[in-house]
Amino acid sequence: MFIGVLFALMAGLMWGLIFVGPLLVPDYPAALQSTGRYLAFGLIALPLAWLDRRRLRRLLRKDWLEALKLTAIGNLLYYLCLASAIQRTGAPVSTMIIGTLPVVISITANLFYGRHDGRLAWRKLAPALVLIGCGLACVNVAELRGNEAPLDGWRYLSGLGLALLAVACWTWFPLRNARWLRENPTQRPATWATAQGVVTLPLALLGYLLVCGQLAITQPAFALPFGPRPEVFILLMLIIGVFCSWLGALCWNEASQRLPTVLVGPLIVFEILAGLAYTFILRQAWPPLLTLCGIACLIVGVVYAMRIKPQPVEEGE
Repeated sequence: MFIGVLFALMAGLMWGLIFVGPLLVPDYPAALQSTGRYLAFGLIALPLAWLDRRRLRRLLRKDWLEALKLTAIGNLLYYLCLASAIQRTGAPVSTMIIGTLPVVISITANLFYGRHDGRLAWRKLAPALVLIGCGLACVNVAELRGNEAPLDGWRYLSGLGLALLAVACWTWFPLRNARWLRENPTQRPATWATAQGVVTLPLALLGYLLVCGQLAITQPAFALPFGPRPEVFILLMLIIGVFCSWLGALCWNEASQRLPTVLVGPLIVFEILAGLAYTFILRQAWPPLLTLCGIACLIVGVVYAMRIKPQPVEEGE
């Protein structure tokens, strides 16, 4: 349990970088950022796949199809929606919606995966979910108070929709990914992370070429193939590709293989906390008191959830 939570913490620390990535290159379209990130991930996975080729050969056709579905929905589509939402609504509103993931995943896991891994009693889980929900509300109320930028109605509403779609993608991904790892305990999490990187490469390459073609037609002034600041863009994509995609996926796979699926949801909160920390570092400002209260609620809620032991589901329930 402790090692699993530690791996989830490390994954969250790395995944938090995705909230500041779009803010560092706001002049780059979200689609270019999404495909660029996973193109870097796929290229990084190639030498790793060669080193791990013996284990990768043991994966069946259905396993590769599962990796393809996971990477298409949980990687490419999720990050495309998230980056687009951040650029359209700003980081505070997008973080507010994405920040509901710990609660949404916990409820979804308890409803659909409790039969396999044991179900958390709702009366025991409810206080943890309330604490996490209150923490997220405090953090985002504080953020929204400081957001004075004028809003474009259509752009704002479309950003909200994209953020909700990102929540749906990342509710499905960690639960489905954890289920595969729990059903295949002999497979190394590192091998599964590399397999996802391998199947990501052709999708990301095709997507990157299509985005470049679309930009060449709609924004001929945009410098292709790496935009107006290629040194910043390439370095950022490599950093996010290494830390957020491969290492983050590796740590999360390690956690998923050690922890019951119903406990995976609350641990997503580490990503939100890391994202907030990186955002304030980028702003060079201390978080306000309301934000600190929210962070305290988040931490207490996660600790409380970790102390709940899943109960086996009796036959006939």
